Amino acid sequence: MNDHPEKFRGRYRIPSARAPWWDYAAAGAYFITIVTAGRAHLFGEVRDGRMVLSPLGEIVREEWDKSFDIRAELVCDYYVIMPNHIHAIVRIVDVDDDVDDDADDPVETHGRASLRGERGRASLRGEQPNTGVAYRPPKSISSFVAGFKSAATKRINAYRNTPGAAVWQARFHDHIIRNAREYERIAAYIVNNPARWREDRYHRED
Repeated sequence: MNDHPEKFRGRYRIPSARAPWWDYAAAGAYFITIVTAGRAHLFGEVRDGRMVLSPLGEIVREEWDKSFDIRAELVCDYYVIMPNHIHAIVRIVDVDDDVDDDADDPVETHGRASLRGERGRASLRGEQPNTGVAYRPPKSISSFVAGFKSAATKRINAYRNTPGAAVWQARFHDHIIRNAREYERIAAYIVNNPARWREDRYHRED
């Protein structure tokens, strides 16, 4: 990934890591990683292969769980809060459909992505969709992550009396899960992450 900032409308931004050909409001499964600013260890520590959450980690857990209580279109199958990051498998489900034709295979993504959501509706109306740099489709992965990070940041900074301090990296990492085999591999990685913490790419000694 290229993390070199580019000038955009007088402000520096990091180029988007989102796949331009994929609708991030499309039904499917996503492997998500959200990392702390500077990879700082904020959320606890790994002891004997198990994650022990700090008070900040408990805040993150509460806000993470709350995110799925208030969003009917999102399901979290697996997640783990590590000292400086979160890994998760998150699914977007089509709550508008009365019948789920893919109920037996929750990880299959579909070829309906290109005309879903606001971009699709605008295209069908012959309008120019809103696809600016800061635009996040409603009920999308980006909107979910932005809302979660904002809520957790507000509570964390109130707890430690650090108003305005950065808690998270500006971007998050995601991967579209394409089949059941990939889903199972990623799920096992998440479950085993605490036990293999010293081998993790985000591990560092504080």
